[in-house]
Amino acid sequence: MRVTATELHGVLRIEPEAFTDHRGSYVEIFDTDKYREITGGRTFVQDDISVSHTNVLRGLHGDWQTTKLVSVLHGEGYALLADNRPDSPTYRRWQSFALTGDNRVQLLIPPGIGNSVLAVQGPLVYWYKQDQHWAPGRQFTIRWDDSEWGFEWPIAAPILSARDTKGGYVQAT
Repeated sequence: MRVTATELHGVLRIEPEAFTDHRGSYVEIFDTDKYREITGGRTFVQDDISVSHTNVLRGLHGDWQTTKLVSVLHGEGYALLADNRPDSPTYRRWQSFALTGDNRVQLLIPPGIGNSVLAVQGPLVYWYKQDQHWAPGRQFTIRWDDSEWGFEWPIAAPILSARDTKGGYVQAT
């Protein structure tokens, strides 16, 4: 397994080792003992999977308490993370990542980072672990096209939920 820092403070890129032969491939996507040091000993309490059609954009969502471990299990995704933490050295910066079922890249995302994924090729199966149970009252949403952030997307008109179209959910830190 290879772990590297990203341009965003505290966000890690993880590449699990894959075994491939004439039958296909095998990859271990999580093991408590192996991930203990990487995650700072966090205990993950909830796993979620979303399935999206091509051009669906989910996010940018986050909160101030939850650490997430995310990956694409099938399809091709364009993940965009935005640092929404006022006390961070990378505050108001963002970074994008290619997450695919083939590259198996994972991202460890600390609290205060807005998290999104665009289905470049669907169906996109997006998996994520959380160290807190989901609570809608704690969530913030950054608009996908907020001009102050200057996000760059590979498409101009994604398919959005009502929440993601509106954006701007505000919460105290």
